[in-house]
Amino acid sequence: MTDPIESSMVSSLMGLAAQLGGLAERVFASWTAAPSRAGAVFVAFTDVGVGFVRTAESVGDDPARFLDAYRARFGRPLREAGKPPRGLLPALRGTGRPPELDLRGLTAFEQAVLAATARVPAGQTRPYGWVAREAGNPGAVRAAASVLARNPVPLLVPCHRVVRADGQVGEYLFGGERKKQLLRAESVNLDEVAAFARAGVHFIGSDTTGVVCFPTCHNARRITPAHRHGFRTLATAVRDGYRPCKRCRPGVAA
Repeated sequence: MTDPIESSMVSSLMGLAAQLGGLAERVFASWTAAPSRAGAVFVAFTDVGVGFVRTAESVGDDPARFLDAYRARFGRPLREAGKPPRGLLPALRGTGRPPELDLRGLTAFEQAVLAATARVPAGQTRPYGWVAREAGNPGAVRAAASVLARNPVPLLVPCHRVVRADGQVGEYLFGGERKKQLLRAESVNLDEVAAFARAGVHFIGSDTTGVVCFPTCHNARRITPAHRHGFRTLATAVRDGYRPCKRCRPGVAA
C-alpha cells in the first residue's frame, strides 16, 4: 500500500521541478551551431521560434561573442540546446521553409519590413524602395534599409535579396562579397543585372504580354531578347502601355 505522506512529497517535488523548468524556459533562450549556405552559423531560439542568427565568421568563430551579442540586444542569457528546432537545418541550407520566428520586441514597422523581405523569392531581388512600399510606408526607404542592416534572422529572412535601386548589389550584414555569393548560388545573373544598370535599365517589359517586371523576376527572365524592352522608370513603361507584373509587384513609381 502506498504511503500517502510519501506520495504527497513526490507530487510536491514533481510540481516544484515543473515550476523550475518553466522558469528556466522564461529566463533562458537556447542556442546551437549549425551549417548553412553562408558557412557555419550560431542560432538562438526560444519556445516561440528562432530569434537571432549570425555567421560564426562574423563573431570571430567565438560562441562567447555570439552569446554576448544576443544578451546585449535581447536581454536574455543563452544556454546550449541539445538539438536545433524543427525545420532550421533545411532552411539554412536553402532547401526548406523557414522555421517559426520569434520577432517579439521588434516594432510593427520592423516586423513589416522583415515580412516583406521574406516574400522575395529565391533567385530574385527587390530594391529597398519595394520593401518600404510593401511594408506600408513607401517614404521610409532609408528606415527599411536600416532595419535590414540589423536583421536578427538573416538567411531565414533573406535580406541578401534586397538591393539598391540603381542596380548595385549594395551592402550586407555579412559583407558585399558574401551577398554576391548567396545571390549567385540562387542563380541570380549579377553580370546581366549590372549590364542593365549601366544602360539605365531598371525594369524589363515584354511586347508580347505587355507586362513590365524587375529584371530578376521569373517572368522577365522568360522574355526573349527580340521582345524585351528596357525602361529606366516604371512610370515610363506605364505611359508606353505596359502594366506592372502581378508577381514581382513593381508598383507605379516615378
